[in-house]
Amino acid sequence: LSLHDALPISGALRSRGEPHAFDVLRGSMKVGRVDWSLLGEHNQLNALAAIGAAEQVGVSPAVAGEALSLFENVRRRMELRGEAGGVKVYDDFAHHPTAIRTTVDGLRRRIGDTARILAVFEPRSNTMKLGTMKDALAGSLAEADLVFGYGAKGEGKEGLGWDLGAALKPLGEKAQAFDDLNALVAAVSTAARPGDTVLVMSNGGFGGVHQKILDALPAA
Repeated sequence: LSLHDALPISGALRSRGEPHAFDVLRGSMKVGRVDWSLLGEHNQLNALAAIGAAEQVGVSPAVAGEALSLFENVRRRMELRGEAGGVKVYDDFAHHPTAIRTTVDGLRRRIGDTARILAVFEPRSNTMKLGTMKDALAGSLAEADLVFGYGAKGEGKEGLGWDLGAALKPLGEKAQAFDDLNALVAAVSTAARPGDTVLVMSNGGFGGVHQKILDALPAA
């Protein structure tokens, strides 16, 4: 007799709600709840898979959901770096179009349609520097209200092999490209207003841009 046979599961689990706060359902019956800091549909699906696996070894969805709600995410995954002048600055490791799209979408779901997202990103990874995914970049940032990209075109170690400004052109006036970090910080701090969320995305240190933005924002 297998463990699966010993613990028969009646119907697949599904979710109702946003990725950061959702009920776990079997059919129309609520069997658990997850309320955590993680964003994105991929994390929601991962949670359902984990709850289903736990149920196979005798842990109820209700208990598994409570356990997941206590989960503390790793650093650089929607990590709040600070708040100044009513503006929150978050850091996330997203560095390619698929991850950027998921991260921006998850934040949008959390803060709603009326609050503004100021996306600040650096295409720093080797894959992004090659430009193999540059055509998908604008689409991945479409949910942001304003976009500030950082990267200089050039053949050196830190340079891009493509034109960041041209890649962001489909976003129109809401997107700007910079090759000077201080100019980017000035633009973000000037554009930001109370209630905004600044979302910084890079797989590197990004020149300490998070603190630079916080320092440049007006005091509350």
